Amino acid sequence: MRAAVLHETGQEKLEVLDDVEAVGFGPGKVRLRIRATGLCHSDVSAMSGVLPQPAPFIPGHEGAGEVVDVGDGVSGLSAGDRVLVCWLPACGDCPSCKRGQTHLCLAGFMNAGTPNFRRPGGDVFGFAGTGTFTEEVVVGAGCAVPIPDDVPFEIAALIGCGVTTGLGAAINTAQVEAGSSVAVIGCGGVGISTIQGARVRGAAQIVAVDPVASRREAALRFGATEAVAPDELADAKQRVTGGEGFDYVFEVVGRSATARTAYETTRRGGTLCVVGAGAMDDTFQVNMFELFFDEKRILPSMYGGGDALRSYERAVALWRAGRIDLESMITHRVRLDGINDALDQMRTGEALRTCVEL
Repeated sequence: MRAAVLHETGQEKLEVLDDVEAVGFGPGKVRLRIRATGLCHSDVSAMSGVLPQPAPFIPGHEGAGEVVDVGDGVSGLSAGDRVLVCWLPACGDCPSCKRGQTHLCLAGFMNAGTPNFRRPGGDVFGFAGTGTFTEEVVVGAGCAVPIPDDVPFEIAALIGCGVTTGLGAAINTAQVEAGSSVAVIGCGGVGISTIQGARVRGAAQIVAVDPVASRREAALRFGATEAVAPDELADAKQRVTGGEGFDYVFEVVGRSATARTAYETTRRGGTLCVVGAGAMDDTFQVNMFELFFDEKRILPSMYGGGDALRSYERAVALWRAGRIDLESMITHRVRLDGINDALDQMRTGEALRTCVEL
């Protein structure tokens, strides 16, 4: 079986191999044939070591495909079913799940420590317990979510992570109010989805902030009312809000420096929503006086901050109704052999989302 493997954390290139085997099939598990997978910035962060992930591993967690086989005890899934990959499945039994915060369930993270692939040289992990840069993968049944027949695999793959994360940040976590002002710092796939979520919620002004000109141009097509480079944000704050600051600011980069900028760009009493996944040793700081005096809400948003299954259904409904544009988010398409080109396109900001077709 072919798969793209990172041998050691810190390497910039993946090696496409044909001697990989998907392992772990048994009770409660399903075997999936991956048809399409998106390249998410979290994959690059795991490769560089910003996000913790044992190596060697197969990146990819934003995928969709077909069920090949189901293990004993699996209900609701059959061979041939079309599914998307949920990298953060809810166990239903932990305290977070019982409180209704299924997006905080740790069951999916625990899967990341169990190898689900093997090569002649030894075990290989799948990123976030999945690993979708491969032809087949074995995952827990909760990771395979059925999708309607009218949803193409590449669209379902995006909904599996980036779209759900961005839409949910605006709709679930921040709950953007109609008529409000919004700034989105970082306009890759998740940032563009955040912009679309703010537009769906009825934001009056949406300022997109990104250093890459092509991403700023794309943001305007997806609903931003204007798009600026980072060094133009202070001027935009003055023009759009009279210097007061935006009602909502979304940090979609995952760095303390941009989070601090986002905090300073948020009005007193406004909301800073942290969407980007950053490193454990990168510390965001506020002083105790400003924290008290400015009364700004700081809201982290993990995977869109809501029940993933409901969020998937909402994304499909909005897409069907033409309220969000998912097709245009896919700016590049490659086969598995072109995965390193796709990585370069993401690192330079050339691509919003690259679809890897398998």
